[in-house]
This record gives sequence, C-alpha cells and structure tokens, in this order.
Amino acid sequence: MSETTDKPKLGTRAPLGLRRTVETGKVKQSFSHGRSNTVVVEVKKRRILGRPGEAEAPKPEPVAAPVARAPEPKPAPQPALRPLDSATARKELQEKLLREAEDARLFSLEEARRREETQARAQTEDEKRRAEENRKAEEEAAEAARLAAEEEARRVAEPAPQPAAEAPAPAAVEEDDRPRPRHGQPAARRPEPARPTRGREEHRRERGKLTVSRALGEDGDARARSLAALRRSREKEKRAHMQAGPSAKQVRDVVVPDAITVAELANRMAERAADLVKSLFKMGMPVTVNEVIDQDTAELLVTEFGHNIKRVSEADVDIQHEEDVDAAATLQPRPPVVTIMGHVDHGKTSLLDAIRGADVVSGEAGGITQHIGAYQVTVPDGSKVTFLDTPGHEAFTEMRARGANVTDIVILVVAADDGLKPQTIEAINHTKAAGVPMIVAINKVDKPGANPQKVREELLQHEVMVEAMSGDVQDVEVSALKKTGLDKLLEAIALQAELLELKANPDRAAEGAVVEAKLDKGRGPLATVLIQRGTLKVGDIFVAGPISGKVRAMIDDKGRQVKEAGPSLPVEVLGLSGVPSAGDTLSVVENEARAREVAAYRQSVLDTKRTTNAPASFDTMFSALKEKQAVEFPLVVKGDVQGSVEAIVSAINRISNDDIKARVLHAGVGGITESDVTLAGASGAPIIGFNVRPNAKAREIAERQGVAMQYYDVIYDLTDAVKAAMAGELGPLIVETVVGRAEVREVFSAGKHGKAAGLLVTEGFIRKALKARITRDDVIVYNGTIASLRRFKDDVAEVRAGLECGVTFEGHTDIKAGDYLETYEVEERERTL
Repeated sequence: MSETTDKPKLGTRAPLGLRRTVETGKVKQSFSHGRSNTVVVEVKKRRILGRPGEAEAPKPEPVAAPVARAPEPKPAPQPALRPLDSATARKELQEKLLREAEDARLFSLEEARRREETQARAQTEDEKRRAEENRKAEEEAAEAARLAAEEEARRVAEPAPQPAAEAPAPAAVEEDDRPRPRHGQPAARRPEPARPTRGREEHRRERGKLTVSRALGEDGDARARSLAALRRSREKEKRAHMQAGPSAKQVRDVVVPDAITVAELANRMAERAADLVKSLFKMGMPVTVNEVIDQDTAELLVTEFGHNIKRVSEADVDIQHEEDVDAAATLQPRPPVVTIMGHVDHGKTSLLDAIRGADVVSGEAGGITQHIGAYQVTVPDGSKVTFLDTPGHEAFTEMRARGANVTDIVILVVAADDGLKPQTIEAINHTKAAGVPMIVAINKVDKPGANPQKVREELLQHEVMVEAMSGDVQDVEVSALKKTGLDKLLEAIALQAELLELKANPDRAAEGAVVEAKLDKGRGPLATVLIQRGTLKVGDIFVAGPISGKVRAMIDDKGRQVKEAGPSLPVEVLGLSGVPSAGDTLSVVENEARAREVAAYRQSVLDTKRTTNAPASFDTMFSALKEKQAVEFPLVVKGDVQGSVEAIVSAINRISNDDIKARVLHAGVGGITESDVTLAGASGAPIIGFNVRPNAKAREIAERQGVAMQYYDVIYDLTDAVKAAMAGELGPLIVETVVGRAEVREVFSAGKHGKAAGLLVTEGFIRKALKARITRDDVIVYNGTIASLRRFKDDVAEVRAGLECGVTFEGHTDIKAGDYLETYEVEERERTL
C-alpha cells in the first residue's frame, strides 16, 4: 500500500488503512486549531550485565541471506524473559559487591585499630627488640621468596634445546590440540607462573587497602594467620606481665619545709593527693588538699608512704652572709669608710665641706643635715677615703646607728665653745656599740670662747681618753671655717686605716649596705649603696631586703655614670623594683628567680611580724583594749627619702601619751599622690609632707574633700606642729581641785527645796555655788551644785572646817545621815604634750 501524506478535506474523516502517520523514531504532536508537529526521538539501548565469569553472548553477525529464503521464526517468550533475568542478576551482584566493600572497610578499620594498640604497647626495650627481630625475619623470608620466584620464572621462561627446523611443529600441534570453549562458556585461562606476592600483600595489608578478589577470600588463609599471630602475641605479652608482677616502689627523698600544703607534699612524693587526705583522716585530721600542714605531720605522711624526709627551714632560702667568708689570699687593700658624727650645728657637714672643697651645707634646709650623705674624697697623698655624713638631730638615731655599723672609723665632731651635748654622748655610745675606733675632731677652735681642753676633760666622763690625756684616742683641733688642721685630720685617718689593715675581695659577687633610699619622680626607686666587698657591675641581679632588682645604671657622688663599683665606693643604684629600707644589705645573686625567691621570703617575714600582733591571752587582750581607749590622731606622712620618713615616724610615735596616740596610716617616699589624699580624706587625717609637694590632681582632690596638707623642711617644725595639733584634738585640759569635805549628820524638811542636810565640815571649806558630789558607801549618788548654804538661820557665803551648817542641793532629795559631801572647783588649762 502506498504511503500518502495528504491531509483529508475539512469536515471529512481520514480513510481507514495501514498508512503510517509518522516515520519510525518520530513523534507527532497535535495542537489546537488543527496544528501539529513532528519531533525526532532518540532511542538509547539498555546495557545488560551478566554474571561474573560468564561469557558475553555473542552478537549475531549479519549474514547475507537470499531474498527468497525467509528467516527462521524465533520463540516469542524468550526475548521477554532475558532482560528480567539480567536485571535480577545485576541487582544481586551490586548488593554482593556493596557487602564485600563494607566488609573490607570494616576489616581495614579493625586492622588499623589493632596496629595502633600494638604500637602503643610496644614501648619497652624488650618489645622493640622483638619487633626488630620479627621485621628482620620477615625481610629475610620475603627476600628468599623473591629469589626463589625469580629463579622459577627464569627456569620456566627458558625453552628446551630443539633443532631450529622442528621448533614450530609442537607449537602448532599444541595450538590445534588445545580445547576450544563451547558457545556460551568462558574460555579456560592459561596457567601463569607463580609470582612473589608475600611482601607486596603484607605491605598492601599494612596500608589497609583491599581488592575485591582479596575480600572474596583468595587471601583468607593469610589474613587468618596474621590475626591469629596477633592474638598469640597479645597472650604472650599478658603472660609476661603477669609473671613479672607489680614493679618495685620507688623511694624518694622528699624535701619538706616548715609548712606545706597537702597537694604540694603529694606532688613531691609522687603520690595521689586523695591517698594523703585519706591517711590524714585516719590520723584524725580532716583536711583538704589545699590546707597547710606542719613539718611534723608531713614527716608522718612521708614515713607512712615509705619515702625519706629531708627537713628544711624556710629561713634556708635566705642568703647567709655569716657563712660566706672570703679566703685570705683573695683579699686586697681597700679605702677606709669614715663616718662623721656629733651634735646638731657642731660643724660636721662644714668640716666635710672643707675636706671635699664643695658646698653641701647650703643645700640643706635650715643648715641642718636631713639625710645621710656618702662621698669619696682623694686626699693629697693620692689615697681615697669614703665619708658618710650623718645628721645630728635626735630623731635620726637609727640613721646614725646604721652609719656606725657600716663604717671603719668614726670622727666625733665636738664644738670647742659648746662642749658635749646629748647627741654627742649618743654618738659615743653608738661608736662603742659598733666597736670601731674613734677620732675626736674639736671644731670651731677659732671662735673667741673656744676651750678645747674643757672638751677633753668632758670626754673623760664617758670613758673617752684622748692622746693628750694619756689615752689611745686621737684628737685633732680643726676649724672648718678657716680650714685649719685639716691636714692633721687626714693624717690621723690614714694612720688609723693603716693600723686596721682594711682589706676586701673585689673579685666576687658584690655585697653592700643601703645607706639611703628614695623614690625619684623621673628615675624611679633609687638607693645609695656603699659596696663592702666584691664589685657591683651594670646588669647584675641583686636583692636588698624585700626588694629585688637589676642594676640599670650606677652614679657616683660626683654625678658621673660608672660601669663598676668596687669596695668602699658609694654609688647610687637604679633599677630597683621598690624602695628598700636604709640599712638593708644588698647582695648580688645568680639569677632573677633566686632574687624573687629571697625577696618573697623576706616580705613574708615582714608581713608575719606586722599581722601577728594579736593578743595572746586575757591579760594582753584587756591591756590592748585599754590602749585602744586613747584617742587616735591619724596621719599620712610622705618624705623625700626613706631615712627621713623613718625618723619622722619614730619622732611622731614618741609624742603619743595615754590620752592621745598618733597613728601613722601610711608613710612613704615620694610626692603626695591622689591615693594618699584619698586615704587621708577617708580617715580624716592630715597629710604631712617633708620636702615633697602634691601633684595637680592631688591638690584638686584635697580641695574638694577638705584634706589638710602641711609641708615642712625642718624636722623641729614638723614635730612641734604635730604636738600642737594633737593637743588641740584633745581640747583644753580640765583640772579638778577638791576644796572641802563634810559629813551629813541629820536630814530635815526644807520647804520648797525638799530636804536639807545638816553638815559638819571636816576638811577645807564649803562655799555656795560650788560643784558638789554626795557619796554613800564610796559610791557617788549625786553630782551637782549647792543651792543654798545656811548657818543657824542666816545665809552665809562660806563655812570653814569644824563648823556646822545646813545645805540644800538643786534637784536632789535623796539624802541620808551618814552620807559624805565633797565640793570641788573645775579649772580649764591649755593642754600640752
């Protein structure tokens, strides 16, 4: 039937028939209003997978057949069943492969975990040795297998010797006799020579990578053998550990100080803190790990746990200067240290000024030395002498004591016209206590009223015999103003220093005494240090009292920077972490950790002293309560240097009495700061400034809070002002004077006054309008004034002793026969301390 593409006419129907509407592989689309379109469709064939191992069905090759001969008809159901079997087989194969892949992954993870456990256990030397032996054995076996496989492959590959003409024949026969696979069966594989796979398979297993063939069980035996070997090695290790038993306990030497926490003791013993707490509980001491126990309790614990105790004291941390003695071979001569002592205004600083050739007095307030000055002077013969100038005022007793303790020779300056004074005697006592030789310099011999011989005679009263009086103490008459006798004084110093044979070891860690310390606004804490032995260098780490630091710079007495300071040289040291106290010992240590350790121990000692002043018994507790009944006068003291602050605090404390007590809330070095003003404002205390001033912020806060600030530069004025302020705080002194006593003989009615008392005056006199008190059995029952006084019926102004009189009291009627009357006067006086 022919194919047509003509469309039917409108309104008619297409004729029936087998005509194709579209070609094969095309789709016709119909739209509204009779529109249509033809679209070409691409057909993709499905891929059919067979079972593994099955040969793919051979594709029918096109065979040229005669046109007349029709092809044989194929069974109809076969093409429909084939794709269904293929899809089921493919699904089963996919599930099997997924299971095998998951098993392989889990196996590799298990292998990795076991390998990590094995590596973690193989830490001892024994295990490392065994692992090394196993590795070497495996390498040797692998090498032997590889060599055997290579030899086998080479033997198989070599052909047997045959004639050249006959060589192809067996191959042909072999090719022809080889069985051919049937249609639809897989071809038989040719046997391959064995390959050395042991080393490669083990390496592949170590990496945890498995192939599908290995997962299917080709190498199952090898894998099972390796797992079994691993289990056997684990069992062997367990048996070895069980046979060895627990390791021997390690005995330690435990260092135990005076007090230690339980946790720190457990750390030093290498024991569990919970075990120590349990042992203490058994001893009847319920404590926590952070609680401090004493040395004896710690010894019980250390002994119980089988360790050895090594007792140490916290004081061992401190530097022991007494035990550090230099060998005689290392000592070298050093300049002498000379301290000038004497009474106020006897010319000590003027004498030193004359020796130095510099003007020092003009810089001191009121011409009085307020600080310890340290200077090194080169005398005409070329030798050097270090001078310490100490103040002479009584408030600087401690400073003078420090000066005597660090000195080699003391020059006692006595004015020829004034003689010995209290501070002169005090200086003599300090010198004797220090055990140092003395040279008496009789100053001001140029004045008209000078009498040097009188001074020598006065010195005898204090067991000081000068050479002029057949003694052994040198005396020199000098005049600081005229500069006479200075050469003799220097000769006396040189002679005394030669007799002392002063020596020190300069080649060692430096050690010196802090002569003075202060807080400089621009340079921070400073300390004037007198080196006693060793050499102090820039960069040295040191500790001075509770203060540690590192030497940043050193300045000598002439203001020059120096890199080193030897024995007997006074220098100003920069680089301290705080302001030390005058008199502290500066010691160079090996490192910063040691310096911090010593400083922390010394600070703890100071804190303990300051905080352990609590009353220890009822007696001391009640006496402490009685002391607190006194009025407290709070003060904040700020000074320019440490020595002045200490002297001021000591002087203020001596002003206190039973009625009022000065309490220094804070004493520090440096200018007055905002924190000082805040402290003073909170406690209502005035601020005493000695040679210091407040900054702008401190002045502003002081004005806002009404804090009183007083500035002084002479210690006399400061102490007088504090005395006056403390006296004003107490107010005027009330003085009570008893003027008469009388005995009540009879009581009778007195009209509107209630009751009147008939008295016999026994002492003094009774006067109207006097203060009066009535006592009954020594207990005061009335305290008031006398309202009226009569003798017989007349009002009188006064009744003397031995006479009788009648008395009424204001607002009091509780009077009985046998009471006693006492009259007194009250007087207000100006209070002085």
